[in-house]
This record gives sequence, structure tokens and C-alpha cells, in this order.
Amino acid sequence: MTRPARIAILTVSDRAARGEYADKGGPGAEEWLRDVITSPVQIDRHIVPDGRDVVAAKLRDLVEGGADLILVTGGTGPAPRDQTPEAVMDIAHREYPGFGEEMRRASLREVPTAILSRQTAVSRDATLIITIPGKPSAIATCLNAVFAAVPYCLDLLGAGYIDTDPAKIRAFRPKAK
Repeated sequence: MTRPARIAILTVSDRAARGEYADKGGPGAEEWLRDVITSPVQIDRHIVPDGRDVVAAKLRDLVEGGADLILVTGGTGPAPRDQTPEAVMDIAHREYPGFGEEMRRASLREVPTAILSRQTAVSRDATLIITIPGKPSAIATCLNAVFAAVPYCLDLLGAGYIDTDPAKIRAFRPKAK
């Protein structure tokens, strides 16, 4: 077994960064993770304002700081200030479009405006970065849809180890031959 995973949750929101309202996305994502993950992990939360350059810079810092998994909440819609996907692509080494496709598919079952969402997943070095919505219920929908693939993806990247409660999320790992 490898070392425990280090997870960063990055909330992208002008108003939350200014303290105008309490961030709900970051705590919602952390609560979901703590409910599903059974292995030891370190989870840290961060908040930055919207903006391509500031988000990209923070992502670089988190990767260089040793994060294995980064969940980025917010900034994935069509509004002009929503530039999270662009910032993520600016620092990406590889893209995994299936994550965004599956998150949108799952979300479309609940709300027709999910088609406007621009979630994706990428890796930079050995870090997996997944963009998710900022609303806690939408976060749960998206993570429920894709998280089974996350532990194996981290294994393949050489990142920290994550295991899940199979009654909640059955992590996929191929059986050794």
C-alpha cells in the first residue's frame, strides 16, 4: 500500500473569498469525502476568488505542495467570471474528459441547466484535479457519478492511496493476475 492521500478542496468564489457569505461547496465536498473514504487521508480546504490566473496559480501551488487529489468547486458555469475550466486546462498535463461527461449526464437527470456546466478532470504530474459544481447537492451528484474511478486513477498516477466504503462507492481496482 502507498501512503495516505492528501486531498485539497479549492473553492472558487468571489463572494466567499471576500467573506460576503459562507462557503458551502468546500464543506459539502469535505463532508461527502469523509463519509465515503475509509482510508486515512488529509483534507485541506482553500478559497480563492474567480479569475483564471489566480485559480491557475493556486492549483500550481497545491500540486507543488503535494496534493494527490484536488477538487475544485465553483466557477464552472457560463458566466463571464466562471473561468475555472480554463485555469485548470492552463496547468494540465493530461485531460480526462470522461469525468465531465459522466458528471453532466448524472446531473441532467436532476436539472436541465446541467448542460451548461463545464466540469472536467485533468492531471498535472501525479495529481488528479476534478472540477465540480459549488452547490452541495450537485457536488454529491457529481462525485457519486465518478468517484469509483478516482482511487484507481490515483494508483496509476503514483499518488496517495484512497479506499472507499463499498456500501457507498465501490472503488474500481482490477484484480491482480
